[in-house]
Amino acid sequence: MKTGNKQQQKAYAAINELKILDDLNDYYPFLCGTIPIDIDIKGSDLDIIMEVKDLDSFAHELQTLYADKENFSLKRKIILGKEVVKANFTFHDFEFELFGQAQPVQKQFAYLHMKIEYELLQRDPGLRGKVISLKKQGYKTEPAFCKLLNISGDPYEGLILYGVEEGIVQI
Repeated sequence: MKTGNKQQQKAYAAINELKILDDLNDYYPFLCGTIPIDIDIKGSDLDIIMEVKDLDSFAHELQTLYADKENFSLKRKIILGKEVVKANFTFHDFEFELFGQAQPVQKQFAYLHMKIEYELLQRDPGLRGKVISLKKQGYKTEPAFCKLLNISGDPYEGLILYGVEEGIVQI
């Protein structure tokens, strides 16, 4: 991202200025989403996922580090049967989403989706423009890929199953 396109370089600078990767290093932070794989559109956020064993301590740490940021919010919820902590805020025109759950980052859906999407874009470079076009029409990323690949059902689970069938990821 440091040497990527203009948006990637801006994102890299914002992440570094916040020192997120250093401050949250104990949680193995990993940047996911559309910006790293160059399918972002105006308003795309920066998703940083983490492996968190103690959600209470993690929530407290996020509150301490980022509560002063614009539009800060902190939520605990259950996603796919797992409790998660999610913090959102705005910094340098980017919406950040910090996401922690008690699962290695390489097993989290955001990581798996990005890995699958990246591989599909490598296999078919023409897919990039089609995905971006659908995103500009209001589609979220995973539903856009599923529409283009004729994957029916839940797009978030469907994309994972497609990635497994194609040998891109293992779960």
